[in-house]
Amino acid sequence: MSSGPSAAADSTAAALRHVLSHLVTPLLMCIGMGLAYLGAFHAPEPHDLKVDVVGSGPSAQVLAQTLQDKGDGALSVHTVPDRAAAVDHLKTQASYGAYLPGKHPELLVAGAASDTSATVVEKIFTKVAAEHGHPLKVTDTAPTADGDPTGQGIFFLLVAVSIGSYASVAVIGGAGAVLSLRIRAALTIAASLVVSLIGAVFAGPMFGLVDHGLGGLWAMAWLYSAGILLIGVGLHTFLKRWTTLGVMVLFVMLNFTSSGGIFRPELQPGFFGALHSFWNGAGFVEGVRSHVYFGGHALGRNVLVLALWFVVGLAVMGAAGLAERRRKAAVEADPAGVADGTVEAGSARGRGRHVRAEARTEADHEEELEEELEEAVGV
Repeated sequence: MSSGPSAAADSTAAALRHVLSHLVTPLLMCIGMGLAYLGAFHAPEPHDLKVDVVGSGPSAQVLAQTLQDKGDGALSVHTVPDRAAAVDHLKTQASYGAYLPGKHPELLVAGAASDTSATVVEKIFTKVAAEHGHPLKVTDTAPTADGDPTGQGIFFLLVAVSIGSYASVAVIGGAGAVLSLRIRAALTIAASLVVSLIGAVFAGPMFGLVDHGLGGLWAMAWLYSAGILLIGVGLHTFLKRWTTLGVMVLFVMLNFTSSGGIFRPELQPGFFGALHSFWNGAGFVEGVRSHVYFGGHALGRNVLVLALWFVVGLAVMGAAGLAERRRKAAVEADPAGVADGTVEAGSARGRGRHVRAEARTEADHEEELEEELEEAVGV
């Protein structure tokens, strides 16, 4: 009679251990998201923010040096001879603001490069103009599309494409684990194509984030999505249920924060600024900006970043294929693998044990897949 309560207690303890073990993942996500987002965004301050003072005379030189000294590392101030040179610097992102001093001072910015950087520059030079008793005129030399007045729509497009990509990893890597790697690779390419097309619809006809260059945006979205999917599905072979956490670290925590979509690296701590130079999210955001607003300046470099992440994804998939072949060979070479009533089970009892074992294995797999999908799309 005592076996009933004892069995119930054992079942409760086992369920509790199961829940507690799976709580590790969301708690690690909480810590990681807090460290990444608060570390990157909580206190943006300029450092080495490139600005120009227009003029070639002594007064321009003195003003530039004064701003450099007062900035204490916040600004990197240079002089340019005329307005045309200043505009050229803005369009090649060699600077993020150009100040024309005088009785009618004017500040040139490029809002498409970064709305937040333009806002910081405007605040700085509004004070400079006020010190001389003059109102400041602000001219945007590279305005964004009407559907993206803040210039941050590209960042939120990045978020949508990223979530569609890394959530698909859980489906293809988990539910598709019984499929051959070749089929999973084909599904990966197909999923990235669909995700990128959805992104292009968002960017163009639905929200008007861009008013031209939609084909190039789609191509970069596909390359970006395919890189995430290839890396994620390949990692699933090694990480299993920890894949969700792994891809979130790579493509959310470190990716969104270093993309430059909200704050450019000149307004962030150095760690995120360093990631900006080679992370795939930055390649997508800066690539789209370059393609749509800056005449393709530095586009090749950003496309190369996306292509290299795609190549890394192919390499990870290749490593996964080797690992899976070795595991299969090891199972086939192990005679114990056909024991336990699998091949030699001639009796009904042996076949029953085998069916129950398969049922348990299938149930465990379905449970793990469901938990992985919830973790993938729940953050």
